[in-house]
Amino acid sequence: MSIHIPPALRPGDTIAIIPTARAITADELREGITLAESWGLQVKLGHGIGRKHFQQAGTAEERAADLQAALSDPQVRAIWCARGGYGTVHLLEHLDLSVLRRDPKWIVGFSDITVLHNALLNIGVASLHAQMPFNIGVKMEGTKETVRAALFGEPFLVVSGEWRSAKEIHAGPAVCHSPRTTPRVGHCEGVLTGGNLSVLYSLRGTPYDIDPRGKILFLEDLDELRYHADRMIQNLKLGGWFEELAGLVVGGLTAMHDKNPDDPFGKEVEEMIAEAVAPHGYPVCYGFPAGHIDDNRALPLGRKAALSVTGTGASLRFEGGPLT
Repeated sequence: MSIHIPPALRPGDTIAIIPTARAITADELREGITLAESWGLQVKLGHGIGRKHFQQAGTAEERAADLQAALSDPQVRAIWCARGGYGTVHLLEHLDLSVLRRDPKWIVGFSDITVLHNALLNIGVASLHAQMPFNIGVKMEGTKETVRAALFGEPFLVVSGEWRSAKEIHAGPAVCHSPRTTPRVGHCEGVLTGGNLSVLYSLRGTPYDIDPRGKILFLEDLDELRYHADRMIQNLKLGGWFEELAGLVVGGLTAMHDKNPDDPFGKEVEEMIAEAVAPHGYPVCYGFPAGHIDDNRALPLGRKAALSVTGTGASLRFEGGPLT
C-alpha cells in the first residue's frame, strides 16, 4: 500500500486543536496555542474545547463531529489533538478518515491518539506521534522543536545522546539506551509504526489492528502494572508480532509499578520485551526519547525509516524529510 504523506506546513497555515478524548479548557492549552502561533501558524480551536461530558470533551458523536469538521476543512492543514487520556476509540465508528487520502494533513498526538495512528496506517496515511499542546510548556526544547521541524518538513536527527536540527540548535541530551537492558546493535530499514503498548494491545483483533511484519515497531507506555504489561507483551509475542520485524524501538516506559511493592512481579518491562524478542536477530534499542517523558521527540509514523543501533545509542532517519 502506498502511503500518503501530508505536505509540509507553511507560515500562515491553520492548525486545528481538537479534543478527541478527555475534557480540556482553552486556558490549559494556552502554552500550546502560543507555541503554534510563534511558528507563524493560525490556530483554530475545536468546538469541544471547554465542553465536558463526564470525563470526556463531549459525547462520542460530538467529539467525532468536531474532528470530522477539521478533517474535511480545506483551510485546516494539520490537526493537533488537544490531549490524551482515554476515549478516542469511541470516535472510530463515527469517522470518515478516508478524506485524508484525498487531502492529507498531519494528525498529531500520542498515547491515546495511537487509536488514530493505527486507523490512519491501515488506510495508507502517515501521522505524527508527538507531544500534544496540553503540558507542552514543561517539556524539553527538543520535544517542541521536533514537532515544529516535522510539521514544516525540516530535517532533524536524534542520535547517540545528541540532537541537532537543520539549524544546529542544541536541544538537550537524548537518552537512547537503558541501563536495564542491552541494545541489540545493527541497522535496518522499514516503515515506522506503533505507539502506546496498552492501546495497541486493546485494538488487537479489531479492524484497527496493525500488521507490523517487515516494519520498525515503536512501543511506549505509562503507569501500568508490571504484570499487566507482561500480559500485553505475551499477547504480542504469541500473536507473532515480534517474529518478522525489521527492528524494534522501545521508548519511555514510565511509572511502571507493582500492585504490591512487597510482592514484586520481578521483571522490568524492558526485560520482558528483551526476553520476548531474544530469538530474533533484528536491531533493538531501549529508552529512545519518545513517550510519556520530558524528552518526547516527534516520530512520523507510516514513513520509511532507517534504524541504526550501537552500544551507546540509536538513531532513526527518515527519507526525504523529517529525520528523527
